[in-house]
Amino acid sequence: MLRRALRRLDLFAVLSFIIPIFIYLMTLAPSVTFFDSGEFITAISCLGSSHSPGYPFFINYGKPFTWLPFGSIAYRVNFATAISGALACYGAYLLTTHILKDVSPETGSVTAAYCSRIAALAAALTFACTPRLWLQSNHDKPYPLVAFIVAIVLYLILRWRDSYRSGEERSSYIYMAAFLSGLGTGAHHTIILMIPAYALLILSMNWRIILRVRDLIIALMFGLLGFAINLHLPIRAAKYPLLNWGDPQTKEQFLWHFLRKGYPTEKIERGWSLLWNQLNAFNVPYEFTRAGLMLMVLGMLVYCVKRRVEVAAYLTTLATFLLIIVGYFNTPFETIFLTEEFFTPLYLFSAVFIGMGIYFLSVRWADWISAKKISLLYSRIFSSILIFMLPATVCALNYVKNDQHLNYVAYDYASNVLRSSQQGAVLYTWGDSGAFPLWYIQGVEKMRPDLDIVHTPHLVFDWYLDAFPRLFKYSMLRRIPLDSQSPENVLLLAAAEQYPLRPILIDYSTRFSVPFGGYKFNQRGITYQLYQDASPTASTPDLTVWTLYATRGFLGNEMFFRDLDTGKAILIYANSRIEAGEALLKEGRLNEGLGNLRIAAQISPEVAAEVNQTLTRYGVRP
Repeated sequence: MLRRALRRLDLFAVLSFIIPIFIYLMTLAPSVTFFDSGEFITAISCLGSSHSPGYPFFINYGKPFTWLPFGSIAYRVNFATAISGALACYGAYLLTTHILKDVSPETGSVTAAYCSRIAALAAALTFACTPRLWLQSNHDKPYPLVAFIVAIVLYLILRWRDSYRSGEERSSYIYMAAFLSGLGTGAHHTIILMIPAYALLILSMNWRIILRVRDLIIALMFGLLGFAINLHLPIRAAKYPLLNWGDPQTKEQFLWHFLRKGYPTEKIERGWSLLWNQLNAFNVPYEFTRAGLMLMVLGMLVYCVKRRVEVAAYLTTLATFLLIIVGYFNTPFETIFLTEEFFTPLYLFSAVFIGMGIYFLSVRWADWISAKKISLLYSRIFSSILIFMLPATVCALNYVKNDQHLNYVAYDYASNVLRSSQQGAVLYTWGDSGAFPLWYIQGVEKMRPDLDIVHTPHLVFDWYLDAFPRLFKYSMLRRIPLDSQSPENVLLLAAAEQYPLRPILIDYSTRFSVPFGGYKFNQRGITYQLYQDASPTASTPDLTVWTLYATRGFLGNEMFFRDLDTGKAILIYANSRIEAGEALLKEGRLNEGLGNLRIAAQISPEVAAEVNQTLTRYGVRP
């Protein structure tokens, strides 16, 4: 039986998972990263609720991986995401082989089967090495999981179409697809944008299917059963987990959280430049190269008759995503990069048509080889070399910029802030990347539980104040209408209340985001302690803090990976050194000031001009 199973095993299918997981593990982030990473890992660790809409399925998917016997919790969650990314690549393989199984009858069955599998593997590996999926798969992100669910739903619907066409309809495929679609809403809401394509694939067989009330009710029930994963949010909120974003215990608070009502809704005026940049958030040539785009178009054109419904479904999906993500959301310039994440399922669909284009060329190549009477072994070797040129090229283009295996910047940034803070201090943060790694390191790795880390933008929410009974249970903030206040004003009120009782620290972003009238700052590395203007405390930078800092991966240019917030963090270190150096030069401490300025230039060569300007201002030759 085992021998029979091994004989039936599709080696190419196995490789479509094994090769991507190997690539992702080679470049896997070793710990927490910036953006939503620290928040997701903390929520997964405590089975809590992350930012709206909560991501309950992603959280429950990642939780079992936290029990693995190796690495930190952050590494285990990153490993879970790598698994989901490799599964998405397998999904691309599965879809491609299924669509190609009978589109080219003019070639011999053995050759056609081999060409379809190797073309599907090439499509899966090309998808694996695209910059979008790769970056999502080597640290914690829900989008690869969404792409895998979409692939399986599409595969189930295609299987149902086959059964319907053969006269042996199996409605169970549709019921399972409905269940997975409902479940997928717990990974990300954008999975809903696939529904028009699903409907097209189903109704194109027979539009009268929509009149089957019984089947529709059963499918709806299965969809609701999958959607029930969202009940995780109120159930776990009642247990007050470590991260309980939105505290969605009540119906009103659940809907506020699930429907993302905590985010700004003000629409901006759209111009042609903005529209063009929004549309370019979906960029097939960037992800797959121009050769990949040509192969995709070739696959769609060549098989547009035999697989016209699948082509129509792809175009429907493209239109739906663009109408909602670009047309409805109307994202401003500064956050367009966030919408790039949403197109991962569409890139999976694109990879399928790239596989079809590769297949078309490979069977033509096989026919030419056969006419030249070249041995089958040699023909397959030559074919494989040509076919895998695209995934190899895409991999080579994106390997260095997606290699995060030395990326300790976020971990060191957060641990440096915590390690250098005074005992029992209140630390106010501003940006998500400045706060979320701290949440993970304090909450999950249990570093510095004596600190209260308060995220300033959340101070206007009662549910957030509830999470800090030590600070806000009897605070004056409970007696004012927070929804009419700005976060900056609430921070100033809270700081004035807490100043006589505990040290008040702010991070670098808060320092330059909030006007602190009536206060002066004592720089402590990349954080600042607040003192009232009347305080006799000197504003001389505390240089001992720098000796506590770890700065792995970027001081010696060992780490090539640079995303937006990793680059910002490195600049914060450099600018903080410049600020300290200038303060020391002002006090006449020349050697110490020069030392800090040299380190700033070493950390970030981009600040060299600013360093030189500072030296010139104080009469020191650069």
